[in-house]
Amino acid sequence: MSAEPVRWGILATGKIAHTFARDLMLVPGAALTAVGSRRLASAQAFAAEYDGDTGGPIAAHGSYAELVADPNVDVVYIATPHALHLDNVRLAFEAGKHVLCEKPLTISLADAEEMVALAREHRRFLMEAMWTACHPGVRALQRRLAAGEFGTPRHVHAELGFVVQASPEDRMLNPDLGAGALLDMGIYPLTFAHLLLGEARSMTAQADLREVDDAAFDLSVAMTGAYAGGALATMHASMTSWTSGAAAIATDAGRIDVPEFHHPTRITFTPQAQMADWTADAGPLEPIEIEPDEPVIGRGYGNEIAEVNRCLREGLLESPLVPHTQTLTLMRQMEEIRRQTGIRYPGE
Repeated sequence: MSAEPVRWGILATGKIAHTFARDLMLVPGAALTAVGSRRLASAQAFAAEYDGDTGGPIAAHGSYAELVADPNVDVVYIATPHALHLDNVRLAFEAGKHVLCEKPLTISLADAEEMVALAREHRRFLMEAMWTACHPGVRALQRRLAAGEFGTPRHVHAELGFVVQASPEDRMLNPDLGAGALLDMGIYPLTFAHLLLGEARSMTAQADLREVDDAAFDLSVAMTGAYAGGALATMHASMTSWTSGAAAIATDAGRIDVPEFHHPTRITFTPQAQMADWTADAGPLEPIEIEPDEPVIGRGYGNEIAEVNRCLREGLLESPLVPHTQTLTLMRQMEEIRRQTGIRYPGE
């Protein structure tokens, strides 16, 4: 691609699309040129809200098909519920667009594999919008932990949950749209553990299920992963309780604390003083701040946008920060968790 701005289209106009658009305005070399909705009025309202910040007009389209057909769009951000991703992405690929698709990529491993195959068939860029993997703080932690600066990680704990109060038609509670804590929240602790420990050798889970007709989705899920070298991870996601939203990594040299781990503003390592024997109580040393390698753009969505821009300019079809193999590995883990716990969606 040329040095001209990468032209973005946003498919859907929900809450996360607004958050994404605000960060996109902060990314050098990125331009929001179009938005599409199933209702023209919604697309027009969305475009009007950001028109003054873009340096150019934002086209409002009353259908997804019109959006992906827009010649002034290079890459489409898919912001619809999980169950709709495959159809939306297929539409974009067939129109010749590159894609950044909200996480999780799809509801099932089979659909995710089909999406990746479609990307290869059409020779289009595809990346799951896992902003945590692109976050400068998480990347600095990942790099320095792998280099051995903080000792050998033995255990990762991460939890994400809040009380969902919504109508049964809401995507969080509607099985037709991919309801449940696992897909919406559980993907974050699973990804965090994967980034720091590598691919899990095994995964076990328990879930609190809600039955709806021929489907069952999880209100909360607890997961345990076993990783190379004997490292373990405990992970929790919930739609019925308020969790800390934090992560912690226990190493043989100390402890790393990551508040709001999926988009952290602070990461600290507290080293443990060497003890003469197991009865000694030397206590912790002063915490060390783990600084990001580069600035965080907005809330952090800006960094994944910048990564997509970089990949497109370099002619890459997938990102080394969120490669297809990683996305499919995590989809495979969630498929196994679903099998163990009985989570199932309509038609399965």
